[in-house]
Amino acid sequence: MTRRAPRLRTPLALVLGATLTAPLALPAPTAAATGRFTVTALKFTVQAGERTCTVDADLYRPAGVDRAHPAPAVLATNGFGGSKSDGSTDAIGKAFAQRGYASLVYSGLGFGRSGCLISLDDPAIDGVAAARLIDFLGGSRAADDGTKADFVTLDAPGDPRVGMLGGSYGGAIQLATAAVDRRLDALVPMITWNDLAYALDPNNAIPGGSVPGAFKWQWANGFYLIGEGQPLLQPSLDPSRINSLACLHFVTKACDTVRTLNSGRYPAKQTAELLAYARSVSPVTYLHRVKAPTLLVQGQADSLFNLNEATATYKTLKAQGTPTKMIWQSWGHSGGLTDPAAGELNLGQGNLETSYVGRRILAWFDRYLGKRNVDTGPAFAYHRDWITDPNGTYATADHVPAPSRTLYLSGDGKLVDNRRKVARGSRTYTNWLVPTSHSESSLAGTIGIPDPAPYDTPGTYLGWTSEPLTRTTDVVGAPRATLKVVSPKAERTQHSGDAADKLVLFAKLYDLAPDGTKTLVHRLVAPVRVPDVTKSFTVTLPGIVHRYEKGHRLRFVIAASDDAYFGNRGIKPVTVVSSPEDTGVIQLPVTG
Repeated sequence: MTRRAPRLRTPLALVLGATLTAPLALPAPTAAATGRFTVTALKFTVQAGERTCTVDADLYRPAGVDRAHPAPAVLATNGFGGSKSDGSTDAIGKAFAQRGYASLVYSGLGFGRSGCLISLDDPAIDGVAAARLIDFLGGSRAADDGTKADFVTLDAPGDPRVGMLGGSYGGAIQLATAAVDRRLDALVPMITWNDLAYALDPNNAIPGGSVPGAFKWQWANGFYLIGEGQPLLQPSLDPSRINSLACLHFVTKACDTVRTLNSGRYPAKQTAELLAYARSVSPVTYLHRVKAPTLLVQGQADSLFNLNEATATYKTLKAQGTPTKMIWQSWGHSGGLTDPAAGELNLGQGNLETSYVGRRILAWFDRYLGKRNVDTGPAFAYHRDWITDPNGTYATADHVPAPSRTLYLSGDGKLVDNRRKVARGSRTYTNWLVPTSHSESSLAGTIGIPDPAPYDTPGTYLGWTSEPLTRTTDVVGAPRATLKVVSPKAERTQHSGDAADKLVLFAKLYDLAPDGTKTLVHRLVAPVRVPDVTKSFTVTLPGIVHRYEKGHRLRFVIAASDDAYFGNRGIKPVTVVSSPEDTGVIQLPVTG
């Protein structure tokens, strides 16, 4: 059984399956990389959207770096709710200054002591503000106190050699900045989103489509309250951070989006506006303008921004020719952030040289900022939590595995490996007016409360279980299920003009051990708002990296509800009919 990581406590040239055990070659330190540095607090007055505000920053300058001995720069900012003084954000400044980089670490707009409203890493606002800091690093503008940076390596006048690093909110800002400023030379976005519409209101049947999903209310409202509660976190707020009584600290469209989602309604006009706004501040909309080499790092323990987010970004960047590689590490928003597994990157500790991800980041910056001909590693790497040796936990590949093994949903509740084994039959479940399934309490770790094990209430779900596996099976990637359901009640209401009347269900994949222990891998589920119950539909489940041991069984479940999401409006019984010639299938990306 896979051990669940601790929950969040703060805001193929190579053959598939081959293990990367040899450390990447590290660059020789520059003359300035003595470990000594100075820190200078700076303020920058910037125009961000329609507001003028102050950005609060710290400049980390390595000893020996000056006009005659310039150094490349690293720019970083905080995750949502944090500031430049956060342990991990501050640690980036220190870690790279110790390694000879000039580092500028700042509080994002609306956080810490920086002004302006929270605008969800909007390229036109947050991205433009970050570009003004790149102006400073390029020597074309000064800080408010007159400080100028004449010690950063330049590729051209006003064009500093600069990379960005950071996670979550501090990850998306990199892509937003690169979309408006071509001077960025390297990006390392960690555990961030591709599409906020998918992240907060996922529909795994048609991601990026016009039908909304199931509102991820716990995560979304947790962050909304953090944003609106800024006076509790930062007294004496800059006036530029105040919007109105109806929407205190966010831009108005962000508040409108949360209110629409919380209403449980999806009228056509409002829904179209909601989806359009959420995507306008998401990389999915502006990735075509991102040309800076990008190393994506995404967390397997992450129900907020799952592996599918990074995969979507990776595929888009690769397709357009942007140099891109991707790592699936162990920790994310749902576990291990403050206590990573042995051998994993810990930004707070700055263990860059001794962690796989850290070495990859150093090599990435050395290649694109240091301009050295170094190996930046394989196209794709993923962490395997069933390996006990910290030096051998990562496997590599030249691409993300695609579904390669098909199982069929039999009418008798079995999951079979041959269509001829499918038994004719039908089974029905009915939702209640309250949630009857549990995957996770999204913020349990944040507020220090225990999280019950995942469960489904009898009569409110259907499951299909395989025979015990005859060999160890490693699943790496996003499983897919193609389903057809019968729901006369949903069929009658799905054309009401309000998408909330469409059928909602939740697909998930369990690991059943011989002793009956049941594991929902990283507690991940795939919410679906069925576009049309009269037609079959395909569900892309969240990506996973999981070993199903020999003797274990796979169990595929569709449930009527999940208490971390908004579900069905009204009672909508669902029947699944199976026959050898017409049944549901699930496809697994199996390696080896």
